[in-house]
Amino acid sequence: MESMIAVDTNIVIRLITKDDELQYQKSFTLFKNKNIFISDTVILETEWVLRFAYKFKPVDICQALRKLFGLPNVYLTNEKLILQVIEWHENGLDFADAFHLAASDHCLEFYTFDEKFIKKSQNLSNLTVKKPDL
Repeated sequence: MESMIAVDTNIVIRLITKDDELQYQKSFTLFKNKNIFISDTVILETEWVLRFAYKFKPVDICQALRKLFGLPNVYLTNEKLILQVIEWHENGLDFADAFHLAASDHCLEFYTFDEKFIKKSQNLSNLTVKKPDL
């Protein structure tokens, strides 16, 4: 294996969806032969693209990401955080909201106007999610 490379969202999407044979083969070759770093921003965008452009369901997104992140040559900024995000998403929390919550775990409170986020995040972490008061 060579030193680490980083990949863009479109590389990950081609690998997961196989919707363009040539680009899939090129993506597959990268993942087969290189140490791959996938940034948090690429992970967040990948979930969004799979959900909106490809109509993947949350369970299918989580399954694809778990497989991808389980590869021995794939590296993340914080694997524990990403696994927490996937788990919370599997349990009904929006992916981005799960990411926001997991990444803010060192704080006391998280403020939002999003009622669904507040409701679905109850008892998930030590962080209290609530609306701001006047």
